[in-house]
Amino acid sequence: MATLTPTQVLIMSATAGICVANVYYSQPILHAMALAFQISPGQAGNISVLSQVGYGIGLFLLTPIGDMIERKKLILYLQSALVISLLLVAFAPNLPVLYAGSLLIGVFSVVAQVILPMAASLVKENRGKIVGQIFTGILVGILLARVFSGYITNLLGFQYVYMSSAAMVLGTAVLMQADFPSVPERFTGTYVGLLRSTVTQLRRFSLLRRTALTAMLAFGTLSAFWVTLTFYLSEAPFHYSASQIGLFGVLAAIGALIAPLFGRLADKGSPYKSLLFSAGLTVVSILVLKFFPGVVAAIWITVILLDIGVQATQVTNIAVIYTLDQSANSRINTVYMTSYFIGGALGSSIAILLYNLGGWSWSTSFMLLLAMLIVINVVTSEQLQHKAVVQE
Repeated sequence: MATLTPTQVLIMSATAGICVANVYYSQPILHAMALAFQISPGQAGNISVLSQVGYGIGLFLLTPIGDMIERKKLILYLQSALVISLLLVAFAPNLPVLYAGSLLIGVFSVVAQVILPMAASLVKENRGKIVGQIFTGILVGILLARVFSGYITNLLGFQYVYMSSAAMVLGTAVLMQADFPSVPERFTGTYVGLLRSTVTQLRRFSLLRRTALTAMLAFGTLSAFWVTLTFYLSEAPFHYSASQIGLFGVLAAIGALIAPLFGRLADKGSPYKSLLFSAGLTVVSILVLKFFPGVVAAIWITVILLDIGVQATQVTNIAVIYTLDQSANSRINTVYMTSYFIGGALGSSIAILLYNLGGWSWSTSFMLLLAMLIVINVVTSEQLQHKAVVQE
């Protein structure tokens, strides 16, 4: 089995983070984009939702191909299409083109979900640790995306966010092609057969079904928080600018730095303890938000705790699912991550609807419901797993 050098892990982490960040650039600058196109907050919120929906589409239709064709080649195709999509948004003349570009950005930003199973296929020992390191790159990309887009928008305008990102994606595409070994394909059937096999993975593994549900709830909570926080902080009594809202992503980066520790716990065979802790942390973070409305310090605490809780859940789950069947890593990852981003898209859209109907109070109540369902699912999953082991 091939190995990965520290430099290769770093390049994979940076590439994954830079590509996935594109899905989140719009979140802190929705207000600015609404003003630029003279649209309502609800219409602006669709930009973020479309990117997440596109990501889900790309996950299901494109990432399984990593089990069929050489992954390095697939990464090149995806990054090339991503550059074109970013430029489409940067120069969008009207709202329909902006919507189309946002959807395509999501579709082709799934590069990160080709890199993760690629890394898992190249290592045997410390898989959870290495996957955790690469996922940290993804998390840093997601979180710093908000800081970057807010700052650039205030300085130059939102168009330059997407032009700058196109240049970064192009640079990492060169690095990925120059410094990485080829990973041989494993699936020899047709594309339709590949998609059918992807769905089959969900039937094969009960563990995958349970972790997929956890992922949906966790990312739904996180997405609901970030997409409504933008409008909440843009209004009275805060009236924060896009760059000020983006700075909240710096606090969230703490969670990204801690996340790899949970990958190591999964390597040591302690995923349940990790999941229970992270799910509990998610609930506490939303309770802080509910009990102290309008308090900036409470929002700071929630940003830190929520990101640690959700990202730790994610790292633990990913480390676990890559132990199921190495020959189907891309398809298993597709099932898991598609569920993850469906949860994110649903969480965002429902939270925006509730925010428009009942304000911050309604949207945070929805977040609390999702967080409590995560705990229930984790505890129930462990009980079912224990029962299955006893019966065997």
